[in-house]
Amino acid sequence: MLAALVSPPVVGLVLALFAGAVCIGSALVLVRRVRRGERAVHELDLRLIQSQKLAAIGELSSGIAHEINNPLAIIAQELDLVRDISGAAELTAADLAEAKDSLDEIGRQVDRCRQITHKLLNFARKMDPVLQEEALDRVIEDMALLVEREAMGRGVEIVRDYALGLPPVRTDVPLLRQVVLNLLTNALHATPAGGTITLSTRQVGSRARIMVADTGTGIAPENLAKIFNPFFTTKEPGQGTGLGLSLSHGIVERLGGAITVASEPGHGATFTVSLPL
Repeated sequence: MLAALVSPPVVGLVLALFAGAVCIGSALVLVRRVRRGERAVHELDLRLIQSQKLAAIGELSSGIAHEINNPLAIIAQELDLVRDISGAAELTAADLAEAKDSLDEIGRQVDRCRQITHKLLNFARKMDPVLQEEALDRVIEDMALLVEREAMGRGVEIVRDYALGLPPVRTDVPLLRQVVLNLLTNALHATPAGGTITLSTRQVGSRARIMVADTGTGIAPENLAKIFNPFFTTKEPGQGTGLGLSLSHGIVERLGGAITVASEPGHGATFTVSLPL
């Protein structure tokens, strides 16, 4: 009798509402799963970036150690001089002036060590992405100074060619530093003794460009299309992870920019990072 009271259209409507509710519930479950997956991928991406950053510092550790040892050696030398002066039976005005000069030099070298370690710690520190305005030359120069000691030890010269009057960029500075360091260390590995690495900046319309050009062996044509692929590397086994350029590509895209490479075998390579101003 109940079936007779309920018309077919009403039954169809009830079934349609039930099916709709099931679909909505399934969609919500799927959305939650996708969001959890996106968070997991994002966290993994951040860990990869941090591990690659520390790996880059490890590659430069000998050069950084030399960079810090130089001012420490000067400090030790000036301290010996001050001790000799303070041990004299009688101190003259010239002795006091010399001691003051030594103490001033010690202060300068301590500041030098502080700047080196400050830049290194700022780079190594795990930071949340934050957009801020910064002079592009300053970002690049900080990384060039980290690499320069290693480059000198390998007989490679770093040449600066920064554009004058370039407006500041609004970007995530720690991430951009990592990209520049990756490009510099790759160029250093590819450049033989007596070669050069040229760092350039230019403004092209509403975009800023960073160019890292080396005089190394270049990239084979068949490898150009794969150079930004994860785990692709032309280095000897154990000499690289193949993640540096891949992560750099992802970082630059996240910053709203683009990264390209041009190369001819035997004539070096030029990597260009383009960012919105």
